[in-house]
Amino acid sequence: MVKEVQVTGNEGHRMGRSLLRDFILGGQDGLVNVLGIVLGVATAVSDVKIIVIAGLSATFAESISMGAVAYTSSKAAASFYRSEFEREKREIEEIPEMEKQEVREIFQKKGLQGEMLEQVVKIITADKKVWLQTMMAEELRLFPDDYEDPAKSGIIVFFAAMIGSIIPLFPFFLVPSLIPSLGLAIAISIAFSAIMLFIGGWYTAMVTTGNKLKSGAEMALIGFLAAIVGYVIGKLLGSVYV
Repeated sequence: MVKEVQVTGNEGHRMGRSLLRDFILGGQDGLVNVLGIVLGVATAVSDVKIIVIAGLSATFAESISMGAVAYTSSKAAASFYRSEFEREKREIEEIPEMEKQEVREIFQKKGLQGEMLEQVVKIITADKKVWLQTMMAEELRLFPDDYEDPAKSGIIVFFAAMIGSIIPLFPFFLVPSLIPSLGLAIAISIAFSAIMLFIGGWYTAMVTTGNKLKSGAEMALIGFLAAIVGYVIGKLLGSVYV
């Protein structure tokens, strides 16, 4: 884990956004993929048990796969961060004047100049920890909390994918006890999935200062596209093999 750089309030906020990113990634991917599979199977066959079995199989396979991918990709990113951290640390020790010039150029681009610029450079480079943190954040745009815990990222994506996958599948558990027909279950699955995707997009935009309506509509559209693809594939396969 990367622990060398002290976490600031802004970095804590980045960590929260990173966790949200993992949750949205897992939930959206699980929901959309299982929605497409369930609708494809439901369109091809009329046996609810087969639909539920196919959906549950996809749920577990998708969740494990997504969690594993999130873990390995986060681990690779953490390794890259550590290598860049050590490289910058070494350069500060071996070529300090060149690194000071890079700090100067960074703050020149922010509008500082003259005595004020030199004072900022002097303050930052007086503390090697602050100096290193500045180079990582300002020059490389790398932040420690984005790479701190690959295992946590994998677990969050796994459970988010599980939750997302159950959403389009849930109405089929209620046939025929509470939902009288397969067609109604399909309609409820599509509608409920679209609503949850819209809420997910809305919330993401709310915490990232994006356009809430646009973000929600984009996510809902993804769900509808998955439904259409699943429906078309189910129709085609059903007409050939059933």
